[in-house]
Amino acid sequence: MTEPAFEPARLAPSPGSGRLVARNRTRGTLLAADIESADGLWAKFMGLMGRRSLSPGSGLWLPDSNGIHMMFMRFPIDAVFLGRPGTDGTRPVLAARADLPVWRGLVPFVRGAKGVLELPTGTIDATRTIVGDSVSLEGD
Repeated sequence: MTEPAFEPARLAPSPGSGRLVARNRTRGTLLAADIESADGLWAKFMGLMGRRSLSPGSGLWLPDSNGIHMMFMRFPIDAVFLGRPGTDGTRPVLAARADLPVWRGLVPFVRGAKGVLELPTGTIDATRTIVGDSVSLEGD
């Protein structure tokens, strides 16, 4: 199993942190080890707007979302659109959009998506994530 080269992604969040870990189970790679979950409407609206960057190994989970925008963003990101969890708890990758530019506006909606992982640019390529892969979200 190969993990991305960036070291921070190898760390796990501390217990009770409320953070998630995302793994590409198909490829045996770690997408991110420190994922914040935007559970509320305001958190989803704000997303990563106003932040200066997204550290390697970190990310933002937008549950029950099938689209995102890049308005007011200061840095590009990768976005992985995930479907409904299967019986094993993993979610299928429905779309993988790498290196989304800032100020792009709306990123096209993905039919059937039940959540979006926003990750540092380069994560999709480093983990070889493609449509059809299975991703697990683990956390407390």
